[in-house]
Amino acid sequence: MSGRAGRDEGAERIARVRARMDDLDVDALLLSVGPDLPYLLGYEAMPLERLTMLVLAKRGDARLVVPRLEAPRVTARPQLFELVAWDETDDPVAIVAGIVGRGVARAAIGDHTWARFVLELQRALPGTTFVPASVVTAPIRMVKDAGEIAALQRAAEAVDVIAAEMRTRPFAGRTELDVHRELVERMLALGHERANFAIVAAAEHAASPHHEPSAERVIRDGDIVLCDFGGTMRGYCSDITRMFHVGEPHAEVRDVYDVLAQAQDAAARRVIAAAGYGDSFVHRVGHGIGTEAHEDPYMVAGNSLPLVPGHVFSVEPGIYFPGRYGMRLEDIVVATIDGPLRLNNAPRDLAVVS
Repeated sequence: MSGRAGRDEGAERIARVRARMDDLDVDALLLSVGPDLPYLLGYEAMPLERLTMLVLAKRGDARLVVPRLEAPRVTARPQLFELVAWDETDDPVAIVAGIVGRGVARAAIGDHTWARFVLELQRALPGTTFVPASVVTAPIRMVKDAGEIAALQRAAEAVDVIAAEMRTRPFAGRTELDVHRELVERMLALGHERANFAIVAAAEHAASPHHEPSAERVIRDGDIVLCDFGGTMRGYCSDITRMFHVGEPHAEVRDVYDVLAQAQDAAARRVIAAAGYGDSFVHRVGHGIGTEAHEDPYMVAGNSLPLVPGHVFSVEPGIYFPGRYGMRLEDIVVATIDGPLRLNNAPRDLAVVS
């Protein structure tokens, strides 16, 4: 099942959202761009200057307010929502405010909603307190059902194939951007609707965790190359990181990589710190993944949320030496009643390439 809710799923998800709204004393949920809207209705709003917004009250009909020119993209689902199309001469904020009503004390608004619309709604509804919609939706979306896990598994298997195939591909003499483009093309060819990112970072560039691939940096013999890539497939995301080395690596590189590999199979930060590289691990251990590449739960110090079956997240320890090189190893894992289940199974060793 994709991230876009099917007919029965949508009604069940809306019921769960409304139950949580009751628990939190949230009177209305307002969703615009972002993943919450397709999760509930199966419709993804385009990131336009024209407002699209679902108005979901705790009780009564849900209404989806859309620009009239976008209405043909909406699949009619009268059992879930009423479609309200607005014209170019209309004020969509006033339409939303009219549906919400001035008696609403507390509204949850989508975390991705454009600031201009949030500010205009605050002016239009001065008696309403606004909170992030994620306080309502995140705990629900965080626990994946069997259909969602199957969708994440399919996406993970696709990037596994690519990671394995790249072990036989040439790297030396190519630019980072060239390898980036190959990763993007391979993701699309294997069923991803879009490539969300494809980081390709050689040697010193790999010390920057989110390096942008360069058209000038040519990969050379002796370079270590970090490839972190993922996309969206049937509404759910993939994300994998694998390391490649052009020619045989030095002993130091192999030793550091061995620490990295051990860390991924244990308490990552503790293993890296014990090896003396604690200051070189500059980011969290991982992030949740689902309809978004990064979502709750986050594997970071201070997050005391217990893992439960259905949580899906990355485990991606990294070690970075500015000006020299960096490395990261990333797989997606599902928390199950029987323990962790890896969704990525491409080889994890440091691949020697030409």
